[in-house]
Amino acid sequence: MLSFEVNGGKKLQGEIIPQGAKNEALQIISAVLLTPEKVTITNIPDILDVNLLIELLGEMNVKVDRPQRDTCIFQADNVNIDYLRSEDYRKKSGRLRGSVMLAGPLLARFRKAFIPKPGGDKIGRRRLDTHIIGFEKLGATFNYESGDGFFHLEAQNLKGTYMLLDEPSVTGTANIVMAAVMAKGTTTIYNAACEPYLQQLCKMLTRMGARISGIGSNLLVIEGVGYLGGTEHRMLPDMIEIGSFIGLAAMTQSDITIKNVSLENLGVIPEKFKQLGIQMDFIGDDIHVPAQEMYEIQTFLDGSVLTVYDHPWPGFTPDLISIVLVTATQAKGSVLIHQKMFESRLFFVDKLIDMGARIILCDPHRAAVIGLGREQNLRGITMSSPDIRAGVSLLIAALSADGRSTIQNIEQIDRGYQHIDERLRKLGADIRRIS
Repeated sequence: MLSFEVNGGKKLQGEIIPQGAKNEALQIISAVLLTPEKVTITNIPDILDVNLLIELLGEMNVKVDRPQRDTCIFQADNVNIDYLRSEDYRKKSGRLRGSVMLAGPLLARFRKAFIPKPGGDKIGRRRLDTHIIGFEKLGATFNYESGDGFFHLEAQNLKGTYMLLDEPSVTGTANIVMAAVMAKGTTTIYNAACEPYLQQLCKMLTRMGARISGIGSNLLVIEGVGYLGGTEHRMLPDMIEIGSFIGLAAMTQSDITIKNVSLENLGVIPEKFKQLGIQMDFIGDDIHVPAQEMYEIQTFLDGSVLTVYDHPWPGFTPDLISIVLVTATQAKGSVLIHQKMFESRLFFVDKLIDMGARIILCDPHRAAVIGLGREQNLRGITMSSPDIRAGVSLLIAALSADGRSTIQNIEQIDRGYQHIDERLRKLGADIRRIS
């Protein structure tokens, strides 16, 4: 098992370029199964989850040419469907939550798919209901085989229909869209997710020949087509990494410029960090976070304590709740963090409390943070990373803390952050990877 050893308390300085978006990558790479023609994808993040998905496609006989680590040319002209029933596929796909995204394109093109029970983070239940119900409305049938741990899906004839999603699930919407683009007739999806990554998927599918209207809204209308062709696609920068770097700069009193952030696709993210008192300068498509001795949490207009909560786009993404929480620990003032979507995502705060943070965990979904206001620094400890975002939050805390910290189980961090230790060392961080 690998760990990070961090000597904290150092101010960082320099420029950093965010990786390609992890959450977009899992959708876009799955979509290559919709065509036998070549699909070229660039700005691919070199991270564990994405590399595992690419490896899975290779095992399915998809041709994969990777001329650079951030570029892949896929061609799914000879897919081995039988591999999906193998024990090897069950093991590999079960490790990766994103493998569920293969179901939509497989149903659309090959009329059958197999979904393993969800893997990935231990942050609470992650329902597949939205995916399965959407597929059923399009005409698929499914059954769960407890013996192999798979949902077995079949659809001899997918037909367009109207559906109102029970939740605006990003992965659920993406999966249903990929199944619907080759269904017969018109599919209308209301209460659809409308995140930039979902918009990116719809734009890519449109370039491949799909007919999708309402992109960017929560009402998508899809007219099914009989064939999709090849295309080229470049991924957006990862908004979660961008938010993580903003929090890192504030916590460590560092002067950091985040390059090429695609500001128009960040939504309310910069505003939420401004509410914590963090100064930012927007220079072209870059975000400059100047070194700040102190940042003070705002209150609401009536003077009440600020509440930061997650909400479907264009609300604040749940993946940055952990980052906001740790950043608030050294601010001046108080904030209530409300994580609505995952009941186990705040369970890493005990490590922050051990480091000296003032946090009251009210229940599985809410934590009150009383900012230390630099009165005392956090102190280094040994801790373990429970999930991707909590892991990076603990890394940010360690970089700001006095003394040495050891973060174990960093495979979780590697699932979502590309060569994070190497990139932070270029900013001046004292961090090394040990076994």
